[in-house]
Amino acid sequence: MSVLDALGGTAAAGTLYGIGVGPGDVRYLTLRAAALIGKVDVIAYFAKRGLVGNARGIVAPLMSPGRHELRLEYPVTDEIPAADPAYQGQIRDFYETSASAISAHLAAGRSVGLLSEGDPFFYGSFMHMWRRLESRHPVEVVPGVTGMSGCWTRANQPITWGDDILTVLPATLDAESLAERLAATDAAVVMKLGRNLAKVRGAIERAGLMSRAIYVERGTMENERVVPLAEVVDDRGPYFSMVIVPGNGRRL
Repeated sequence: MSVLDALGGTAAAGTLYGIGVGPGDVRYLTLRAAALIGKVDVIAYFAKRGLVGNARGIVAPLMSPGRHELRLEYPVTDEIPAADPAYQGQIRDFYETSASAISAHLAAGRSVGLLSEGDPFFYGSFMHMWRRLESRHPVEVVPGVTGMSGCWTRANQPITWGDDILTVLPATLDAESLAERLAATDAAVVMKLGRNLAKVRGAIERAGLMSRAIYVERGTMENERVVPLAEVVDDRGPYFSMVIVPGNGRRL
């Protein structure tokens, strides 16, 4: 038995595993996550139409040929606003269909590992499967290193000192709410940049935090980019991007 097998444990029949695959570098997976990827009967993952899937791409080095894979392809992503009823209806139906597909495998006694970027319980699509399935099937959640942890580490910036309060904000908030919340906290992480990058830049300027704001793109991955936000002229960020504002509190 290998060390990975001994420390990672086994996969139980008919169990759903929400596997956190970390911020992007496969070496940041936990032992439990890495072991399960090799042991579950079915590897499931979400993906945008025409793309490999971010979580699936992260674990590619751990995948052997011939594995049973379940690709769950989003009908829409950022083509229409998330607040649009059309978006919400399509995504709700998609989650119902995806949960049914996973449930069929579980009911047949197969273990399913559903991959999740970062941590499954932190802004993860896995949560929508958990909500639909946890009362019907055994579920184990395998925590992962969050994307924000990977990003502030690669930026070489401690995020909080002493009694600093950290606020995590989705960039989808309106500009006024972003600015107000940023001004009221000691340290911040702004996620889900996408087409909201220009709005976030403006909110950070209004909050007086531009001198501390750092833009991190594809943290821990190839083509990583870490620069002061003040130097970023783009109006849109890729999926794997965020802004961090390190705290500046008590240092002993």
